[in-house]
Amino acid sequence: MNLLILLFFPLVGSIACLLNKNYAKQTALISALITLGFALVMLNHFEADATKQFVVDFPWIPQLGINFKAGIDGISMMMVLLTTGLVPLIILSGFNREFKNPSALFALVLFMQSGLLVVFTALDAFLFYVGWEAALIPIYFICALCGGEDRIRITLKFFIYTFAGSLFMLLGIIYLHLQTPNNSYDLEAFYALNLDAVSQGWLFWCFFIAFAIKMPIFPFHTWQPDTYTDSPTIGTMLLAGIMLKMGIYGVIRWLIPVVPLGFMEWKQLAMVLSIIGIVYAAIIAFKQKDIKRLIAYSSISHVGLIAAGIFAWNVEGLQGAMIQMLNHGINVIGLFFVMDIIINRLNTREIASMGGIAKVAPKFSIAFLIILLGTVGLPLTNGFVGEFLLLNAVYQYQIWAGAIAGLTIILGAVYMLRMYKDVMQGQLNDLTSSFKDIKGTEIALLAIVCTLVIVIGVYPKPILHISEAAVNGLISQVNNKLAF
Repeated sequence: MNLLILLFFPLVGSIACLLNKNYAKQTALISALITLGFALVMLNHFEADATKQFVVDFPWIPQLGINFKAGIDGISMMMVLLTTGLVPLIILSGFNREFKNPSALFALVLFMQSGLLVVFTALDAFLFYVGWEAALIPIYFICALCGGEDRIRITLKFFIYTFAGSLFMLLGIIYLHLQTPNNSYDLEAFYALNLDAVSQGWLFWCFFIAFAIKMPIFPFHTWQPDTYTDSPTIGTMLLAGIMLKMGIYGVIRWLIPVVPLGFMEWKQLAMVLSIIGIVYAAIIAFKQKDIKRLIAYSSISHVGLIAAGIFAWNVEGLQGAMIQMLNHGINVIGLFFVMDIIINRLNTREIASMGGIAKVAPKFSIAFLIILLGTVGLPLTNGFVGEFLLLNAVYQYQIWAGAIAGLTIILGAVYMLRMYKDVMQGQLNDLTSSFKDIKGTEIALLAIVCTLVIVIGVYPKPILHISEAAVNGLISQVNNKLAF
């Protein structure tokens, strides 16, 4: 019952936002905080072992073998904390902004939260697919309703990419369903299948394409920079902070354990694509003159490292991926909020038009620097913990892969610190001299993000402990299947 409340309470909040249009922002924030409270209560009762907990399982469409089955283990719990923890911050980021239709916008945010939580807890493939599509619909409307001048073309491209990938995944799900003894969509029934290597090979691509588009990794990334840049900041935060984690989670939960032989056949290519994405996106980020677009390419590079750590398939890689998904979400939301403050104050995204902001906004400059240092993985910040584990994992897989993947730290530090210098240091100009320092909800949001950056960096053990047993159990399960 606790899990059902967690999954569907955001829908109640979504309806409340539509009914209470004059206080939609406040209603959405209260709803998100209550959902976070449910998640923390579940965390308090959660046993950090490899079992599925808080399981709900009842017939949904029994004629087709479809059950509403969901549950939480350590891997899912990390994603639940990510989603329920970041959505209140995303909503808070919109408190000082004016929107054409705020009630619809915040209702869509909460609707999307519900879809995301279904994805991260589903133990039935059909339910997983429903959640996957349910999370796509609201972000499409968020970007289409509140995006920039070219929003229709860009959003349509994003929708076509993700929907096409979803169709490949649906084909794979239906095929697996037909192979189970009782025509089931149950995740454990999929795990129990012993398909031949050829079948697993093409099934790998059915799922991989869907997940690679969502992350995204090279060369499935071309929708991302335009969508991130043109979307409203709330939409960009949802996409970068939470939604792309659907693809990473899908690889861990639904791809590798279901088709391990297909994974072993193609993991070298998947690793190569991930590493190409790391370097390619970093090089493109160097040349960006648009501050928001630079962060978009930075996200591709960092996600490439997470993917590479997973495809290395060892404990360090999966644990690194789990904590780095959380860290990346925290850092990228902080960065995009910083960009939103700059863009709204200066009415430009051009880095060349900026400079000297630290002289007139010291509190803002300190918060920006802390988040940036977490992003580039400075020791004692949250980014360092995940990147160290991921690079260690890739190095264990292949030395050359670890060496190239390590460029994400070097290149990331160069272009991010150069961007900070150009924007925050130097001389004031006519545009930046009137820049106002942060206040109110801006201080609150950035203070929370900065605190998380430092606390997780200094003491990551409780976070790593949540997923440790589930990660070890999943790796053992897959390796045992490969041994036969």
